[in-house]
Amino acid sequence: MASPKPESRIQVIDRAALLLDAISRYSKPVRLKVLSADTGLHPSTAHRILHSLIANRFVDRDASGDYRLGQRLLQLSNRLHTDIDLRALSLPHMEKLRDKLGETVNLTIREGDVVIYFERVAPNRMMHVHQVVGSRAPLHVTAVGKLMLGMAGMDEIRSYAQRTNLPAYTRNTLSSLSSLEEECMKSIEQGYALDNEEAEIGVGCIGVLLFDSSNNVTAGLSVSAPIERRKDAWVNDILEAGEAISSQLGYTRPAASTVLNQAN
Repeated sequence: MASPKPESRIQVIDRAALLLDAISRYSKPVRLKVLSADTGLHPSTAHRILHSLIANRFVDRDASGDYRLGQRLLQLSNRLHTDIDLRALSLPHMEKLRDKLGETVNLTIREGDVVIYFERVAPNRMMHVHQVVGSRAPLHVTAVGKLMLGMAGMDEIRSYAQRTNLPAYTRNTLSSLSSLEEECMKSIEQGYALDNEEAEIGVGCIGVLLFDSSNNVTAGLSVSAPIERRKDAWVNDILEAGEAISSQLGYTRPAASTVLNQAN
């Protein structure tokens, strides 16, 4: 009797898996030379596969040219370990916030260099800010996006600026690296961020981050309003709503010093 044939393997997938495993063993971004040595792959082969993984957001490359696991892989991992429906969990809190403030409330997630409007609730009146579910906006022109960049750290802010060239959408857009760095880190320290007519003239926004049980950023919560109606007093209400959603996602707040260290 003939012995069974060995299972068919796809070489490029095996090599991609080797590279992902190698990257995951390091707590900091790792150089191509190290990954080549760890996997036994020629540097040109490893570089070619990593380029494809970056294009599919399974791997990120920072401003120094080092590699780390990408946002998409982390999102898939989080989904594997939770049965929580982010939209269903967030909606009651969003509706409560909308009814209290009388303005549009948004739930956003990051995909690469943009935020995607994942869900929204709007007040029942003619004049309100209208964000379309599924629409996208660059990170640096949104309140939540600046927080996401700040949490990723200075290297990621610089890498983002290098990739995108920080295009201006209005006269208020933060189009210089120094101003973006300052605003992102200030936002992390205070726990919320503002969009001061940076994406659209006449529209202002206040945003906070949502965290999951692994203390990772999972989404953003924001309130959009005509700039003349936006109030600083809303910050506490938005923070409370964000904390309530994060708590239901299993988040436990770390010490403030830990958060700042992670962002630096």
